Amino acid sequence: MLDSIRNIFSIPELRKRVIFTLLLLAVYRAGGQIPNPGISSSALAEFWQAQKGTILGFIDLFSGRYMSKMTIFALGIMPYISASIILQLLQVVWPYLERLAKEGELGRKKITQYTRYGTIVICVIQAWAIAFLLQKLTSPGGARIVPNPGLPFQLLTVLTLTTGTIFVMWLGEQISERGIGNGISLIIFAGIVARFPAGLSTIVSGLKTGSWDPIKAILVLVMILAVIAFIVFIERGQRRIPVSYAKRVVGRKVYGGQSTHLPLRVNTGGVIPIIFAASIITIPSTIAAMIKIPVFQNISAAFSPGMPLYNLLYVASIIFFTYFYVSIIFNPTDVADNLQKYGGFIPGIRPGKNSSDYIDTILSRITLVGAIYLAIISILPEFLMTGFKVQSIPFIGNFLDANLPKFVTQGLQVDFYFGGTSILIVVGVAMDTLQQIEAQLVMRHYDGFMRRGRIKGRR
Repeated sequence: MLDSIRNIFSIPELRKRVIFTLLLLAVYRAGGQIPNPGISSSALAEFWQAQKGTILGFIDLFSGRYMSKMTIFALGIMPYISASIILQLLQVVWPYLERLAKEGELGRKKITQYTRYGTIVICVIQAWAIAFLLQKLTSPGGARIVPNPGLPFQLLTVLTLTTGTIFVMWLGEQISERGIGNGISLIIFAGIVARFPAGLSTIVSGLKTGSWDPIKAILVLVMILAVIAFIVFIERGQRRIPVSYAKRVVGRKVYGGQSTHLPLRVNTGGVIPIIFAASIITIPSTIAAMIKIPVFQNISAAFSPGMPLYNLLYVASIIFFTYFYVSIIFNPTDVADNLQKYGGFIPGIRPGKNSSDYIDTILSRITLVGAIYLAIISILPEFLMTGFKVQSIPFIGNFLDANLPKFVTQGLQVDFYFGGTSILIVVGVAMDTLQQIEAQLVMRHYDGFMRRGRIKGRR
């Protein structure tokens, strides 16, 4: 491993790319410490303490925790991700975008341009909504978050937050073009990983003071490593459909005649289904928490993490959105048509519709495995922290609460600093980045990170 790291910095081009990436990530982290003007930081901190488990807390994750501090990068890269998802969905229903997606590099550049425009529109709308909401909110102690509300504060907030997101988007594009790895993913990665030192410090101090049980700390560490290994195993998993190409003569040359495979990933949808599901499932609790009426407070409690209704709907939403998103980004009919166009066929399956149905059947089966995997990864951290609150289940809740082990109903009562979505993003981005570095090393006849085999990313 040390030799591989040394090889990275011995290649001038690769060294420049890695240093350039690290410098831009440092700029992102430094810029995220600049607060937005006109906000009381103490009142804001009290308010965010009450927002755990809501959609605001989920958005805060993708902003690198800058939303809870209301810095100039508070919106983070989430508007760009939202615009990208919207453009992907529109490609299914808008023929113009569908044609652009099939036009190669020029079409992709045009879609990227539309994504930037969409990002600006989303930023302005979200920034104005945040400014308007901040003026109305108070901390649990009654202090106003915005001491001097008004139109000047709203305009200034829209300007700073929109500019901050555009700058973050530019940083991500520069990393993708001139650095190493996917810039947008690395920015999210940096925001999540930045929380690790604080979490580690809390655990160490807890062990020193006795508030943390050493056995519990070891158990949590083992579970984290097991979850990471499980994610790596599934993310690398794929179903390979054999494909053969018929021989064809063009002039004096013979093309085709070889056999290859069509790889179908187990987790084709990536982390997007979790983003969809978490956004939908946290909306009721967020709205109900803002309405100070007992009925709505009960609704908010029912949709809090660990509650049976929350877990049930969360798992069902992840499975639904996994199938929904995979059906959008992967079209078996197009794949079968392309195979037939270039003389390829699946052995034992007739080209055309039969091949399309065969691919669709296999994709549906492995997508179910991927959906269950995403649901497990998403629910596990909540289980570690709070357990499953089975007592609220009608008729059998008290029986289950009395007979199930305490670690099931109460969890381990630990602060798990990486949620399921966070771990999935961190591991996936690390795999993709290492794959690119591995490719650069192997291309220049250096040994990669793995002595046996090669690192396989998610693509």
